[in-house]
Amino acid sequence: MRTVQGAALRGLKARVRALAERTGLPVRPARRRPARPDAHRPGGGAEPDAPALRRLPGDGTPRAAGGPPPAEPRPGPPGPGTATRVRRTPAAAALRRAPAGPAVALRPAGTASPSATAPLATLAALLSRRVRPRPRRRPAGTYASATALRALRARRGDAPALLRVRSGESVLVLLDPQDLRRFYADPAGVLTADPPRSCRGADPGDPAGTGCSRGEPRAERREMTADALGADLPVHPAAGPILAALAEEARHLTAAGTLDLARARHAVHRAARRIVLGDAAADDGELAGWLAQLCAGDKGLRGGRTRAARSVEDRARARIRQYARLAGGTALVARAARHAGTTPHGEDGSGPDPADEARLWLLAMDAVPETLLRTLLLLGAHPAEQDAAAAEAAAEVAAGPARGELPRLRACVRESLRLYPVVPELVRITRTETEWRGVRHPAGTPVLLPAAFHQRDPERVPAAHVFVPGRWKNPGADQDIRMAPFGHGGGRCPGAQLGLMITAALCAEVLRTHRITDTRPSLDPVGPLPPTLDPQAVRLTLGRR
Repeated sequence: MRTVQGAALRGLKARVRALAERTGLPVRPARRRPARPDAHRPGGGAEPDAPALRRLPGDGTPRAAGGPPPAEPRPGPPGPGTATRVRRTPAAAALRRAPAGPAVALRPAGTASPSATAPLATLAALLSRRVRPRPRRRPAGTYASATALRALRARRGDAPALLRVRSGESVLVLLDPQDLRRFYADPAGVLTADPPRSCRGADPGDPAGTGCSRGEPRAERREMTADALGADLPVHPAAGPILAALAEEARHLTAAGTLDLARARHAVHRAARRIVLGDAAADDGELAGWLAQLCAGDKGLRGGRTRAARSVEDRARARIRQYARLAGGTALVARAARHAGTTPHGEDGSGPDPADEARLWLLAMDAVPETLLRTLLLLGAHPAEQDAAAAEAAAEVAAGPARGELPRLRACVRESLRLYPVVPELVRITRTETEWRGVRHPAGTPVLLPAAFHQRDPERVPAAHVFVPGRWKNPGADQDIRMAPFGHGGGRCPGAQLGLMITAALCAEVLRTHRITDTRPSLDPVGPLPPTLDPQAVRLTLGRR
């Protein structure tokens, strides 16, 4: 019975022979099958004076032995009865692209082959002559960038370097931690924040108090956001209802015995809607879909927004305003409305719109599932840290008013963000002519702070590529200018403390009843950790404690 593999092999052999004829390389002749007596005429045996006919492998075209080879047939569409499409192999595709050489005759049919491996040698010769070797894959972008920046600093010193990127634009790169203080301290009139790609769905034209906007947010908007999110408080004022919602939704994390990004997103997004908009929004899959479209359409939203993207954003904003009218007193949107002193949907125009801020908070929480998964993966690779974190999670149940602090787990989350930051690079634009280390740069110059490079710089950071949560217990670790999981100064994310509390609480809910028994990928608990960690590839196996 003919098979797809056999048809593909016969087609490849035919093309190899045709190309060998054009290039002059030796090739072993095809084995002849004994002719059947009634193969070519209805009367019986073959005609003695007629040249022996044979069929080319891969097609049904008869030709005379020793005659000129026919033109190579172009692949056509499969016939009506074909059920499976023959797959083109890389070797066949490479041979098909090879340029034609001088035509030569094949060896006579009766000549013996010089060796039994002639076809393999011929194919190897064709591939070595006609196919370029595949270039080696470059390391991941963060690692390659860090290596290049270290080499640049060793060659040119610590002064900011003006580099030209692929787009042709010149970017001022900060290589010395001393320059980072100015980056965070300069006002928006000197350095204007350029929204990173993680701020999906944020309007770059409107200032917002989320740290993901251009310019400085208006004072009333910044105060409303700080009050609603509890910016300066390690434990949010509404920690009780928030932790209760997290405990209920964390059951989705451990329901299947395995944990991946899809399951983490489902649980976190449900909890986020309950925390921001109230319990009524937990099951709103339509709103979740709109927000997912806004997250996926980052490139289109940052540039000229399409009509479809605007429509999705308008529908999401309208739905959020409906929930804002009904939100209870503990929902973040209700806290923002009380502080703003306006109606929940901000229709009187007397202040910032709490519902619009709530939309940005929901979009910002899209980074929590990835951080949660990476933190649990790192804990699974370090059993001692996992046991200590599980003990803290078990003791936290009886902590009473102190619930939500979880200092050890918060340190693990911070260390995960140091190793794998949500925003690896920060960019700001100079509004006026500025001077850096005695060199003047015109207005409009982009200034790049490579946060991932500075946080994992082995020349300045001890154990830069190792998971060491204990470094965050040192006094002043949060003010270390090199470490910027949430930024510094006026541009620091106002939701930093709330995000740490939510992520640490979800880790505690998982570790309180389950142990991470196996991880994918497998990380070295002693050696350097990989420069990047794709959350889509993370899969954790959970066992009961």
